[in-house]
Amino acid sequence: MTEPAPTALTRAEWEPQARAHAEAADALTAGHRERAGRAEKHAIEDFLFEYYGVRPSRLRRWHPGPGIVLEDAPEHARWTFYRDGAPGTQVDVDAFLEARGRGLAHIVRLLEATASRPARYGCFGLHEWAMVYRADDERRHPLPLRLGQAGTDAVVEANPIACSHIDAFRFFTPEARPLNQLQPTRETQVAMEQPGCLHATMDLYKWAAKLTPVVPSSLTLEAFALALEVRQVDMQASPYDVSRFGLEAIAVETPEGKREYARRQRDFAERGGALRARLLEALSPISHAVARSAPPRAPREADRVDSDDQRRPMKRIVPHG
Repeated sequence: MTEPAPTALTRAEWEPQARAHAEAADALTAGHRERAGRAEKHAIEDFLFEYYGVRPSRLRRWHPGPGIVLEDAPEHARWTFYRDGAPGTQVDVDAFLEARGRGLAHIVRLLEATASRPARYGCFGLHEWAMVYRADDERRHPLPLRLGQAGTDAVVEANPIACSHIDAFRFFTPEARPLNQLQPTRETQVAMEQPGCLHATMDLYKWAAKLTPVVPSSLTLEAFALALEVRQVDMQASPYDVSRFGLEAIAVETPEGKREYARRQRDFAERGGALRARLLEALSPISHAVARSAPPRAPREADRVDSDDQRRPMKRIVPHG
């Protein structure tokens, strides 16, 4: 493939960037790392590490993206999808495309399709409620139900359910699935994903991390920070009692709560849309090298992000709520 002319950075130029990135990542993951040292769990924040499967140590690694040559960078030279030689170390785009080109094509299709359609704001976070509808226990989450089981079921039955996101819908209880106005599948994900969905915004982190190192780390970390915010609101609007974390519920069973949820949803859609556009822009120099007409490889149902160093088996967890 034809690559843009590389930009060379001396160690004195790139090392401060790498250090600043690591410090920013450490600040965002400090709570999780401290809890891990005490073998403690956080029912809200730990989701981003458990479901997406990216360790803090990987998040703090600085990747400049394609077209940047790093002088005196033995650390990067040891990482997957880098090549070392004159004049320095850089991302090996050809090796990445050979290994993950079809996955890249699928992700680009999904991001472009999502960006092309209008956002919808009528779901009010009720996907979380549908995950415990008529459940006989609270096996899906360690937090208690704010309204109890009967009250939770009544909210589901009194409100339209309109979830477009397959990775939320697939965790609906069997009784809740027929109540959804939409029936998303893995095969229809590209056709149904829409930018108003909180989880479509949260998944920008998944896609950025999955495409490491051809996505610059600055974008990945920004996507992670946004996903942290989205996750908190998602749980505030859920049927669970989050008061132990000092958070107020967004009572989507009420008109006021629905308005507040939609307001937050619009804000996330706007910010996620801008980040999605920047992610696509970062990928554009290499995505054209993939045969866009070839059938893309759809992600596995429980798609985790592969480690730079090894592939790890998926531990089955409930991702949302």
